Amino acid sequence: MSRIDIHSAVAGTVWQITAQPGARVGTGDLIMILESMKLEIEIPAPRDGTLSLTVTEGQAVSVGDVVATLEPV
Repeated sequence: MSRIDIHSAVAGTVWQITAQPGARVGTGDLIMILESMKLEIEIPAPRDGTLSLTVTEGQAVSVGDVVATLEPV
């Protein structure tokens, strides 16, 4: 398996990062929460892997931006 990119589905702001870079996450684990138009959008891990973040809290993101990557375990 190869690395998987996790994309933002909305334009908004990274409100909270809930998983640490380098952490091993499981399918469905919460990685971060985006805020868009006063809504909180949870971003879960799509599969098991080791997490790398490409954004920081407070950063603005657009639709399709890569917010994190997972390396398979």
